[in-house]
Amino acid sequence: MQHAIARNRTRSLIISHNHYDHLDTASVEQLNKQAGGPPLFLVPMGIKSWMHDKGIDNVQELDWWNETHASGLEVFFVPSRHWSARGIGDRQKTLWGGWVVKAPEGNAHPFSFYFAGDTGYSPDFKDIGNRFGSFDLSLIPIGAYAPEWFMRPQHVNPFEAVQIHEDVHSKKSIGIHWGTFELADDPLDEPPRLLKQAVKEAGLPEDAFVVLRHGQMIKLGDAKTPGP
Repeated sequence: MQHAIARNRTRSLIISHNHYDHLDTASVEQLNKQAGGPPLFLVPMGIKSWMHDKGIDNVQELDWWNETHASGLEVFFVPSRHWSARGIGDRQKTLWGGWVVKAPEGNAHPFSFYFAGDTGYSPDFKDIGNRFGSFDLSLIPIGAYAPEWFMRPQHVNPFEAVQIHEDVHSKKSIGIHWGTFELADDPLDEPPRLLKQAVKEAGLPEDAFVVLRHGQMIKLGDAKTPGP
């Protein structure tokens, strides 16, 4: 999964790990050719050489808890519970994780953003919450969790996603990683339904953790975000 961050005319792009549904060759090649020049690709440790093989040179790789500055923002690579591979012989050869993006202290428009990446539940989220305090917005996965005996170490279910929301002290979260690829046994429309249930059981406001319709755009700061 690629996520772009931008300020003024400088563009940066964060990548969580090297699985095919999160690091697509054609997508990054086209982004590298975009008008105005290539963005800065921020990637986990070990992926830089793969990017270079694709002709992409504006790359910076980070280890867990590393910090850099990009697009006028502070960017941190943080742990998650997952794995990496693009073939048979490269399992765990590159890193995986999530990203924290923050406006520098003293910024006129302070904002903090957390992208969890692909993950199973782990103590890492309490660590992230303790280190960064809170987040204005988080993107947290909610799908591809069944059967749990197989998927739980690598993908959270909606109830665990709500626990992550609380662990990192997120003011508002959006559920991702559902409804696009059939990666597991859970029905494609089940994660949003279970998320609503999990939010209610946790005693959170209805709009604290939502999902977006495919293609839907919202303005941050809106009082209400309609579900699908």
